Parts: sequence; structure tokens; C-alpha cells
Amino acid sequence: MAESLDKMKVEFTGHEESVQALAEAFHDSGEVPERYIRPEIDAEPVTADAGAHALPTIDMFRLLDPEFSAEESAKLGSACEHWGFFQLVNHGVDVGLLRQTKADIADFFGLPLEEKSAVAIPPNGMQGFGHHFVFSKEQKLDWVDLLFLATRPAQERSLDFWPTKPSTFRDTLDKYTTELASVAEQLFRFMAKDLGVDQEALLGTFKGLRQCVRINYYPPCRQAGKVLGLSPHTDGVGMTLLLHANDVQGLQIRKDREWFSVQALPGALVVNIGDVLEILSNGKYRSIEHRAVVNPDKERITIAAFHSVHLPCTIGPFQELGDPRYRAVDGLDFTKGYFAAKLEGRRYLESLKL
Repeated sequence: MAESLDKMKVEFTGHEESVQALAEAFHDSGEVPERYIRPEIDAEPVTADAGAHALPTIDMFRLLDPEFSAEESAKLGSACEHWGFFQLVNHGVDVGLLRQTKADIADFFGLPLEEKSAVAIPPNGMQGFGHHFVFSKEQKLDWVDLLFLATRPAQERSLDFWPTKPSTFRDTLDKYTTELASVAEQLFRFMAKDLGVDQEALLGTFKGLRQCVRINYYPPCRQAGKVLGLSPHTDGVGMTLLLHANDVQGLQIRKDREWFSVQALPGALVVNIGDVLEILSNGKYRSIEHRAVVNPDKERITIAAFHSVHLPCTIGPFQELGDPRYRAVDGLDFTKGYFAAKLEGRRYLESLKL
């Protein structure tokens, strides 16, 4: 994704406010600036029956074990087809590395604002600390600060935006994202088998497993029911792997036209299908709309790793999956269209349907 953005002009309006600083300033009064008030939340309530919508859980150990692989692969295919989301357990990422990743992320957001601003997103930029999808001075804003970095391939990293505090941050992120790329490759292989397409053809679309991370800090808000941490959207990539850096929940997905809250399992990776994989699968796999809400009392911290297509490329359904239901589109044009849609649900993806 970062590579494609470097090849086009992305016009964002500057927004230098730190939501964390705002939250601290308005904590006692409980007030929320008008730009963050989201009246549409009341029009789309969360279903109370969250237990009926528990995300499928996929076990990587069982996928890799010849004795259980067929059964677990069928579960994976069903999760991708009917949910577009699942929780991945026994994924193989080192427990100590997960612990250090969470600690380093929390330590970075615990730094004074001036130190975090040393890696601030430049005007019309994408990488660094700050905010995304701010196109005008009138639009409503999300209750979040973020750190966005291109992580793979390593030779294309912009290290000027990689924090040097805490001192372990760079090394930890390098190791963590390398392990996640391996997990993503394994999942792509099993998905190709489930779809009935050539594994190398699917992996070729994601050649080099291009990867970016978005590290999210959602400050507490005493009027949590009036703000959104992240607006409803789908991910304009192949696949996203999300790690919760603390035990505060906030992910919500839209299923059967209702929103419900996801209860992330400790240590699990929450995996979701992106727009690109929905198109490649000719609609068999689903890219599901999701959003983030905030907690009234506690901060929430997550790290999402996006795995994107290799450019240049053409994004379109595999021929062996029948008559195309989506038009083929140039990879760079796809990225432009995705960002032009400004995080408005599935609007851009739906526009590509035939």
C-alpha cells in the first residue's frame, strides 16, 4: 500500500491535533469537540446477542498437521466465505516477541507528544505518527492517534519514520512483522487450496508479501457512545492480521446488517479478508465492514498488519472461478479509488461489481 501511495498524489488536509492530548484536556469536563461527535452511531445500534455471533477460531497447528489439515482447511474456507473474519490461534509467533511488541507500542504512545511528533506524518504523506483520511476541515474525525509504517520489503522502509524510542522498537517491529509475513504466506497457501486455484498464482499477486502496519492508540473518552475510534470501512488489501496490545476490546463488525462486538482471544491474531482477496476469489470470500469504538475509562492499543498486492499488477477474479463478478482494475488505480472513497464502508468495492 505504501509503495502505491508513493506513486500518486494523495491530498490530505493537515490535522495536527493529538487525540490523546485532547482526551487529557477534556477528561475532567467530559466534553468532546464537535468534530468528533458521530450522530450516526445511534442509528446503527450494536446487537445485544453477541454470543450468537462469536467469530470462528482457526488453529494453525491443525492446518499444518496432516491428520487434521483437511478438516481445519474446511473451517478456514467457511470462515472466509461466511464471515470474512476469524481468530487465529497457535499461529506460531513467539510469545516473548508478542510481549515485547505490545510493550514497545505502549511505551511509544506513552512518550510526550513532542517526542512522538519527531516522526510526524508530513503534509500529504502517509507514513509516520498522526492521522489518516483527513480530507477537509469540515469532516468528522476519528478518536484515534496512529503510527503508520511500511515494513516490507525491508529495502523500501522509510526509517526516518521509525521511532528510536523505546530503543528496542525498531528491532522488535522488524522481527514481529517478519514472523507475521510468514503466517500470512501460510494462510494464503491454504486459502488457494480451498479456492481451487494455484498457490503460486495467488502468492504471485502478493509477490514479496508487501506489508504495512498501522498502530492505533484509542484514548478513553467519557462520552464513548458519541465518538468512533475508526469509521466503518473495509480494508483495501489482501489480508489484515490484527493484534491487541492490551485487553481492552473495541472491534465491531457488520454481519447480517447488524453491528456486533468482537471479543478477541488472548494472544490470538484477528484475521480479516480484504477487498483484493474478495475480488480475486470472485466474491466467494467476503471483505467485511468493520469499525472501532472506544472505552470510557481505558485506552485501547492495537497493531494491524496489512498485506498488499505487488505493483504493477492487475486485480481481477481468477479465471478458474467462473464468470467474473468484478471488473479487473489496475493495482494503482485500485488504490486511488480506495482512498478517494474516504473510508465509506464498501462503497468502492461495490462499484467494481459487474
